[in-house]
Amino acid sequence: MATQKSRRLFTSESVTEGHPDKLCDQISDSVLDAFMKQDPNARVACEVSTTTGLVLVAGEISSDFATYVDIPGLVRETIKNIGYVDATYGLDYRTCAVLSSIDEQSPEIARAVDTALEAREGQMSESEIESIGAGDQGLMFGFAVDETPELMPLPISLSHKLARRLTEARKEGIVDYLRPDGKTQVTIEYDENDKPIRVDTIVVSTQHHENISLEQIKKDILEYVIKPVVPASFLDENTKYFINPTGSFVVGGPQGDAGLTGRKIIVDTYGGYARHGGGAFSGKDPTKVDRSGAYAARYVAKHIVAAGLATKCEVQVAYAIGVAQPVSISVDTFGTGVVSEEKLVEAVRKVFDLRPAGIIKMLELRQPIYQQTAAYGHFGRSDVDLPWERTDKIELLKKEIQ
Repeated sequence: MATQKSRRLFTSESVTEGHPDKLCDQISDSVLDAFMKQDPNARVACEVSTTTGLVLVAGEISSDFATYVDIPGLVRETIKNIGYVDATYGLDYRTCAVLSSIDEQSPEIARAVDTALEAREGQMSESEIESIGAGDQGLMFGFAVDETPELMPLPISLSHKLARRLTEARKEGIVDYLRPDGKTQVTIEYDENDKPIRVDTIVVSTQHHENISLEQIKKDILEYVIKPVVPASFLDENTKYFINPTGSFVVGGPQGDAGLTGRKIIVDTYGGYARHGGGAFSGKDPTKVDRSGAYAARYVAKHIVAAGLATKCEVQVAYAIGVAQPVSISVDTFGTGVVSEEKLVEAVRKVFDLRPAGIIKMLELRQPIYQQTAAYGHFGRSDVDLPWERTDKIELLKKEIQ
């Protein structure tokens, strides 16, 4: 006998652009964008770490042109734009040390990417396979669900919006004592039909000037951050608010905690609501399927839900290094699909070119669009035009399903 579903709670978190890990992501992607502006075919793998008074940029970068990027200047400009303009905030863009250690891409990796295995072994001509092999092995997931207009899970959607609003309130002087570092978290209650019905808990931790009382912070965050973002219909008398639950949050940024590129992969994707392949995004050019494959999987999953073929969909793609064709494509609609998952996979293979070169062309990935993704999520964004968020192949997908 089937057991009836019960209500459940699910929580996701986000962080502001001033969080130490997100600071590193933004620097990594600003370096990527700078190289791609000059050479769209540049191979970039840029990692950043930061701690008190120090930013370290490391990685492998190769370009066919005499590309020059002022990495220390780029680092300082990124830090300044985030808002670290005073050492008392946890970092000062003018006085912090910036160290850079950049090498070229490994020749073995370059060879595998330059010419796919299928072309090297004569299975197809280079023109047929479009030559590019996957930059690494790995598995990537994409997800979409009809809980929000952007087809994202509600917990991560609200967490991102709160984090972005926290930054807006700081930068626009609405709450002028705020500082760049901050985190948000939202817990949603789902009903027996797995539909979101209310906000159970909101957590906001924000860095602030030392002379501001906790009572003032609580009042202002509720009034100027939470209320403008969270629909009143989701709030009730039982909604719990935890605002700066530690009592104070003065020491923040890299002074409060070390930062590292790629350490917020769940924040970057679906807030834990869907599976994650494990690869980070920031600082990687689109030949790295950690990034481009995850973007393509989201693109496919969003199309399936937007086309009305399912209300919830998770897509997995997997690759072998140097091989163009995915080693597997999987679709899971969690019982919400209107056709079989086998038929969906068959249609996906016909409509979407999931070879690395195909993804790069389909999603226009050889352009400097990446720094804007490095805070507030890579998916479900309505504030920027990201190619993998478009649904321009719906009619083609529907035609294949008929």
